[in-house]
Amino acid sequence: MNFPLSYLPERSAKPRQSGVTMVMDKGLSLRETEDFIDGNGAYADIVKLGFGSALITPRLKEKIELYKSAGIPVYFGGTLLEAFIVRNEVDNYLKLIDKYKIEHAEISDGSIVLDHNKKCDLIRQLSKHVTVISEVGSKEEGIIIHPARWIEMMNKEIEAGVWKVIAEARESGTVGIYRPNGKAHVMLINKIVSKVPVDKIIWETPIKSQQVYFIKLFGANVNLGNIAPTEVIALESLRLGLRSDTFFQFLPKELIPVL
Repeated sequence: MNFPLSYLPERSAKPRQSGVTMVMDKGLSLRETEDFIDGNGAYADIVKLGFGSALITPRLKEKIELYKSAGIPVYFGGTLLEAFIVRNEVDNYLKLIDKYKIEHAEISDGSIVLDHNKKCDLIRQLSKHVTVISEVGSKEEGIIIHPARWIEMMNKEIEAGVWKVIAEARESGTVGIYRPNGKAHVMLINKIVSKVPVDKIIWETPIKSQQVYFIKLFGANVNLGNIAPTEVIALESLRLGLRSDTFFQFLPKELIPVL
């Protein structure tokens, strides 16, 4: 904090177990990565190299080292692992994360059909090597997963050893836990959190209104993901009640004007 201000919510400290901000890097250059770290590194907890972009990212090793030197874990998007799975090349994926000294891995099945027992077996396998993040939900519009199935899959993946489980929304924020218009599936979310620990879930929230929804629902220390690099400071401002959307969220009642 550059100066004191009363009635700010207490934020968890790095390395965070709650209040995590997961950033989506969809192709930053090395110079952009340096600028991002300089301006936002204090508030970014983990960075995902989106989709399968790691395969074609220029100077990949140098970018990974930049993030790691700033104390920000970086990992490959789940779609990359799916690309290895569908080709029966999981062993090559393990060699890849070892080559780049990646300490986190994401396993998802948003693009492929993957038996859930096999997915949990892969979580257990990967957990022997790295910290695993899983993702639940389809990337396809119109595919509806029953709330009981969301809960079952999330809990089984947590039991299999994931650090966090991501609730799918894509970078568009229009599938999974959201309706096509980007609004939250309120009933689905409420049912999920009635059975799954909130601090084990990262909610994908690429749109500001979605970030506001979850901060108002669960507080400043909710785990949020798929945050654009240019939106990290803006999100932290939302978490602290320093934007109009959450301005009165953390103030005592006596300071809130009666309209």
